[in-house]
Amino acid sequence: MASKVKKSMGKGTTKRVAVPAKTPKASAKSYRSAAFAAIHEAAEGLHRVGMIDSTTMREFNQECLTPIIKLSPDAIRKIRIRAAISQAVFAAHLNVTTGVVSKWERGEKQPRGPAAKLLSLAAKRGIAAIA
Repeated sequence: MASKVKKSMGKGTTKRVAVPAKTPKASAKSYRSAAFAAIHEAAEGLHRVGMIDSTTMREFNQECLTPIIKLSPDAIRKIRIRAAISQAVFAAHLNVTTGVVSKWERGEKQPRGPAAKLLSLAAKRGIAAIA
């Protein structure tokens, strides 16, 4: 629902302008299960009102969010083959180059950072989880 705001147009004239109401941002977090999601969201609410300190909230984050799994080159290749996509398409989903995917699948490099998290999600839930 939009709220109305008066905007001054100079010399005593005003104009009503529609301003969109703020909507809560969608959560981009990935939880181990629906139960962990509910527990974590409740803990976030308690943290916002000051009933849980930051250290405890960090512990909830570590326990509730999907962990990063160390994947072997064969496991990475199986994720891609199970999705029936090329290395180039797989790389686009992970926002990396095709050469990096090739090196992961040959065991020359290990995924790190956001790509490792996305691969963990894809291993657990399939490529549709990150597409």
